[in-house]
Amino acid sequence: MNQGAVLAELHVELVAADRKVWSGEATIVVARTSSGDIGVMPGHQPLLGVLESGPVTIRTSAGGPVVAAVHGGFLSFADNKLSILAEVAELADEIDVER
Repeated sequence: MNQGAVLAELHVELVAADRKVWSGEATIVVARTSSGDIGVMPGHQPLLGVLESGPVTIRTSAGGPVVAAVHGGFLSFADNKLSILAEVAELADEIDVER
């Protein structure tokens, strides 16, 4: 790949201990880590972070946001792929507040 090329998308995998929650292309992902909130965009430097409980917001290539609640785990970014591995993760529309 051309070193000067600007990448428009990154591949995201959001996985909980028991299932794959979401997978697809995104333009930015914002998550809460032990070092604070972080935004990951295409071409970001490789990183490894410990997730804190809170929201993960994925801005899809189509423009719509995908929001998930996560608890524990970590995220890893390398080669334009973001892996979010959480102990517990649920998409916002799956959350059962009475549970």
